Amino acid sequence: MKKPAWLGVAVTAIASALPGCDYVALKELKPGISTADEVRARMGQPTAEYANPDGSMTWEFNRQPNGSECYMATIGADRVLVRMEQVLTEANLAKVMAGMDRADVQRLIGRPGSVVTYANANEEVWDWRIAGSIPTEEAHFHAHFDPASGLITRTSRRVEPKG
Repeated sequence: MKKPAWLGVAVTAIASALPGCDYVALKELKPGISTADEVRARMGQPTAEYANPDGSMTWEFNRQPNGSECYMATIGADRVLVRMEQVLTEANLAKVMAGMDRADVQRLIGRPGSVVTYANANEEVWDWRIAGSIPTEEAHFHAHFDPASGLITRTSRRVEPKG
C-alpha cells in the first residue's frame, strides 16, 4: 500500500516541532546540501548564535534542561550547512577547565540547563544533563564559577538513578 504524500510532510512538520524527534531531523539534514532555512525549519529557533572568524555562523540547538543533547550547526557564509554536531561529549567536557570564562564554556558546550548561586560557598554552579553510561542512570556535568571573576574554579559530576 502506497503512503499518501501528505503523510511524509506531516511527520516532518511534527518531528521538527518536537525536540525528542531530533533523530528524524538530523537524518534529513545533509552537510554541503541543506540550507540554513532547512536547518531552522527542522531544528527550530537556535537558542544562541555565534559568529565565526571565517564569516560562518554557529547555531546552538540546546535541549537542556530535560534533554541530554546540545547540537551546534555551523552554517557557512553561503548559508549552507557545513556540519552538525552533538557537543555534550566526553571529549568536549574534558576541555572545560579551571580558568575558562562563562562565554567560552557556553560556546563549547552550550547553555546550561540550570544555574544556581551558592552564596555561602561563594560559587555559581552551571549544570548540564548529560548521557549516563547506562540507561537507568541520569548524569550531570557541573562547572563551578567564582562569581566575582566569572572564571571556572573546578568541574564536577553527579550520577543518580532515573525515576
